Amino acid sequence: MFDCVNCVRHSLACLYDVIRLIYRCSVSYIEAVELKKTYTPKGAAPVHALDGLNLAVPQGTVTALLGPNGAGKTTTVKVLTTLIRPDSGTATINGIDVIASPERIRPMIGVSGQYAAVDENLTGFENLDMVGRLYHLGAKQSRERARELIALFDLTEAQNRPVKGFSGGMRRRIDLAGALVMRPPVLFLDEPTTGLDPRSRIGMWNVITTLVGEGTTVLLTTQYLEEADQLADSISVIDDGKVIAQGTSDELKASIGGQRVEVSLVSLDDSATAHEILTRFGSTTPTVSIDGRSLTVNAEDAPAALQLILTEFATRGIPLYDAGMRRPTLDDVFLKLTGHTASVDDADATDTDTSPSAQEAQK
Repeated sequence: MFDCVNCVRHSLACLYDVIRLIYRCSVSYIEAVELKKTYTPKGAAPVHALDGLNLAVPQGTVTALLGPNGAGKTTTVKVLTTLIRPDSGTATINGIDVIASPERIRPMIGVSGQYAAVDENLTGFENLDMVGRLYHLGAKQSRERARELIALFDLTEAQNRPVKGFSGGMRRRIDLAGALVMRPPVLFLDEPTTGLDPRSRIGMWNVITTLVGEGTTVLLTTQYLEEADQLADSISVIDDGKVIAQGTSDELKASIGGQRVEVSLVSLDDSATAHEILTRFGSTTPTVSIDGRSLTVNAEDAPAALQLILTEFATRGIPLYDAGMRRPTLDDVFLKLTGHTASVDDADATDTDTSPSAQEAQK
């Protein structure tokens, strides 16, 4: 009898968790509607950084912004974090107007930009303690929170060293730790793992995953397609100031269709012939890697196309390092949607805004 009651209670608890998750994912916690922002640099043509951008981020999820250099990713983040004002459009976080009530938004958000915003003359611990005090946590609570974050980001041994002696990866970690001091419900991460070694990058992913599991809503820009694959519940592809595609990683890959056949050449002298063979048996024009040794082509029936391609290479006596099939990657999605492969986005080309509205927003 008691076992049955416990089973029912457990089932109801699980059902509640599912309903709560569905509700969270159906409501936009961060929302941007028709955002527009134009910069007018002296002596140059106007630049439309945002041109009717629409974005919706459900609560407790990770949304990744992907796009080529100058697409508008950093400008989007700056608008949503109250650093600049758009020319038109609306933006809200948890129903609060970002533009009309920036003072209500700032206590809700944590921001980690492309460059570490830390005091180089203070130690790692002192930086985090200072952030806590600036938020009026009080001396004791600030120190306790600093110690928690130092341990979380594996900086215990370096915590009493001045930050000017930190490596680039350590600076990134202490900067992100600073964004988490107040346990913000919303976190904006602009290239959060740039400069980190693979081990530190995976550690950062684990931290972000834990935060989202606890209910934090994350909007991130990233140059690492693997990062978007690993972390993002949804990916928004931005180009020319607009969201041109949105969905999960699998949905975006499926949207461009088909499988790929890829070959790697032993000799560059065979590149022209390889291009001709792949063109004949593939369904698109082959793409060629930067070094010219790898060629990739779409194929409607990849297994059959691969067999025909390998037979033709063997008949012509062309040696290969490797050959095989693969599914579309996010890089393929990038290329298809924007005409560019993914690349480092150090900053949008339109980052600097000296307009009065921007200066007012930054006060």
